[in-house]
Amino acid sequence: MMKLSLVIASVFTCAGCNSHIARQPDDFLVGGDISMLTKIEKLGGVFRDRGKRRDFLDIFKAHGGNCFRLRLFVAPDGKNAVVNDLPYTLALARRIKTARCKLLLNFHYSDTWADPGHQTKPAAWAKLPFDDLEKKVREYTAATIAKFKQAQALPDIVQIGNEITPGMLWPDGRIGGRENTDAQWNRFTRLIQAGIQGVRIGSGEGSKRNVRIMIHIACGGNWRKTKWFFDRLIARKVPFDIIGQSYYPWWHGTLDNLKDNLRRTAMAYGKDIMVVETAYPYRDRQAWKKNAKSKNLVWPISPDGQRAFLSDVVRAVRETPDDRGIGVIWWYPESIPVRGLRVWNRGATALFDSQGNALPAVKAFRTKPSPDASGITRKDTP
Repeated sequence: MMKLSLVIASVFTCAGCNSHIARQPDDFLVGGDISMLTKIEKLGGVFRDRGKRRDFLDIFKAHGGNCFRLRLFVAPDGKNAVVNDLPYTLALARRIKTARCKLLLNFHYSDTWADPGHQTKPAAWAKLPFDDLEKKVREYTAATIAKFKQAQALPDIVQIGNEITPGMLWPDGRIGGRENTDAQWNRFTRLIQAGIQGVRIGSGEGSKRNVRIMIHIACGGNWRKTKWFFDRLIARKVPFDIIGQSYYPWWHGTLDNLKDNLRRTAMAYGKDIMVVETAYPYRDRQAWKKNAKSKNLVWPISPDGQRAFLSDVVRAVRETPDDRGIGVIWWYPESIPVRGLRVWNRGATALFDSQGNALPAVKAFRTKPSPDASGITRKDTP
């Protein structure tokens, strides 16, 4: 009887630890950040697959798509692409959930873009003392998540901040450079913790936690910087589930750099990992050749080259050791040219051509690991 009790105790203890079970094939998350989809459609954008006009989500699902990311600004001005307020985002989230897809919600904690060059506090929060700012992050996050839950659109994954390699909510939560101090790291992680607490409060989760927490940085091909960041985050006991990385080869290194970082990250931290932003151009070859990091654009700048790139990235993530690579999200796949909107890279990195026709790359989401891939435990390896 004592042995049985010990077994039961160990099972419940392990249920809360960082154990890992190999996933089934359809558990690998693939899709896109489709935050501009509603606006593009309202401005006349349409999408087609094999010549037939279809719902955007249906096209993705037909090619294996099962997860979509949405960003959320606090009080956006509505100009150009800065439209993602709560009502807009909530409506699109319900559409994703109705399509039976996974939802990844991305809190920017800003009125506009938050990224390695900009982590500006919302205007309404700008003059708050630090303790009040921490409280505001918690309360805002909790209230937002509660509204998603009430709308039956509770996210499956929540990002606490966007590309927060240099911190968030500057200057209070800025890290790195002159701010690479224990005091600043402690303030930064207090803000992260407040966001995580807000997710738990808003979702009403107790010991059973269905909403997974992602920490997203922007150095997919840089192990040294990844280690610098997560060593310090983990030392401060920040509880999270998934490491998110951005990987654009013109900024973040070669495919081998990405593979090396995925391998080292999985071995060092035992966390699931997603490439949560990636993209590659299918046209405008001459313009991209002028890019300062064009030496890393080794795939042809063509529809087939774009497909090869995405296939290589999906395969690299799926072959992450110990089955820790769990997904790939394409950045702004819906960015077709429409009147009244400036789209990123003039639409050259969309997964649809200028007329809204699906490009070959949408088929690359189904890419499988190599049969001879070493160091992986995935059940669905051919």
